[in-house]
Amino acid sequence: MTNQKSSCVLLADQHHGLRDGVRELLETEFETVFMVANEASLLEGAGRLKPAIVVVDLSLAAGDLRGLLARVTERAPGSKVLMLTVHDETTVAKAALAAGAEAVVLKSRLATDLLAAVDALRAGRRYLSPELSL
Repeated sequence: MTNQKSSCVLLADQHHGLRDGVRELLETEFETVFMVANEASLLEGAGRLKPAIVVVDLSLAAGDLRGLLARVTERAPGSKVLMLTVHDETTVAKAALAAGAEAVVLKSRLATDLLAAVDALRAGRRYLSPELSL
């Protein structure tokens, strides 16, 4: 993990308990963690905040992952997208990367993979939880 905190990250996840745990991890790397629970708030936050990283739960895509990530990057073109998922199939990771995500982290590996993914994104690299290797 880096020694210098970035300004902000936007975290979009519908699951309150998980969102709080992810927030605590992200607060070690970012000055401010903004949390939202739905697509409308995600898009508004991305447009207003222009965060360094947008962390998005795959379930927010509601079947339109490519469309969701296109809307996010349209509103925050410099932001990197880190996708969270419970699905450990490589097809899900491939779909997320093809849709514009630059990192995919399994929710079951948040404690070990989330900050590693943040570091990779900051260094300009993609990141996949090990179980998702392509």
